[in-house]
Amino acid sequence: MGGTGKSPHVEYLIRLLGDDYKVATLSRGYKRKTKGFVLADDLTTATDIGDEPFQFKSKFDNIQIAVDEKRVTGITKILEQKPDVDVILLDDAFQHRYVKPGLSILLTDFHNLYSQNYMVPSGSLREFRSGASRANIIVVTKCAKVLSPITRKRVNDELKLQHQQQLYFSYIEHGVFTAIPGIKFKPDKKKKYSTILLVAGIANSYPLEFYLKDLCVELEIIKFSDHHQYNKKDIIRIVEAFDRIFSQNKIIITTEKDAMRLLHPEFIKMLKHYPVCYVPIEIEFHKKNKIKFDNQIIKYVKENSRNE
Repeated sequence: MGGTGKSPHVEYLIRLLGDDYKVATLSRGYKRKTKGFVLADDLTTATDIGDEPFQFKSKFDNIQIAVDEKRVTGITKILEQKPDVDVILLDDAFQHRYVKPGLSILLTDFHNLYSQNYMVPSGSLREFRSGASRANIIVVTKCAKVLSPITRKRVNDELKLQHQQQLYFSYIEHGVFTAIPGIKFKPDKKKKYSTILLVAGIANSYPLEFYLKDLCVELEIIKFSDHHQYNKKDIIRIVEAFDRIFSQNKIIITTEKDAMRLLHPEFIKMLKHYPVCYVPIEIEFHKKNKIKFDNQIIKYVKENSRNE
């Protein structure tokens, strides 16, 4: 139901393919205020296409960003309006069975493998575990940066992959604190804060929490639901919680995805004098995994132009 790290893995694929191919991403546009097909342009906001597609748009200017609840319609319209597109990355479409993708990548959290999970409401799976057999590639996400051969073998045995499936392991690289556009604050890259107030509206914030605990004495957390659409009362709650923190050496940190939803003129006006930053993240694969994964993706794209 979310939280495996799909968005940063899509960004990894964009970086891998974007220089050599015309890339488009197609998402549902969860919790957007629009309906149907939308192809992002310079005037598009997060409310038009959703926070994750808007994040792609904010970071990459060499690709097409589209949303549509009906992926078949979305694919058709992308190819009609942008016929030079070589590759379409379907973000979060494993259960969208109207489309048979040329290559399916399934993600599973290292700390919550699908093999140990159950369908909702007992667990957090959208379909039975047997559905994993459709995946060509399975990526175990949010691993430690150092992973022993014993751990790799244990996970491989646990997942019981089929002979044609490839298994990879990835981990999160956190970037430096970055001020939200419009906020009058410049973070000190080397400073350690007494208190960090984390504001997070994502499915699983534990990797960021773990990372931030080493950068402060005390970590306070305000959690919202995944893809939460912020309102004025939420901003007041955040500001009041920050003002109650006794220390002067304090900062408000949020996720990159949340930052996209906070880019609203009214919210920026309320927060512009506060130290509000987000932590950008990127995905990396363990060294031998990285080369093999990159080669498998590039090989597929080279050999399969326009999967009809």
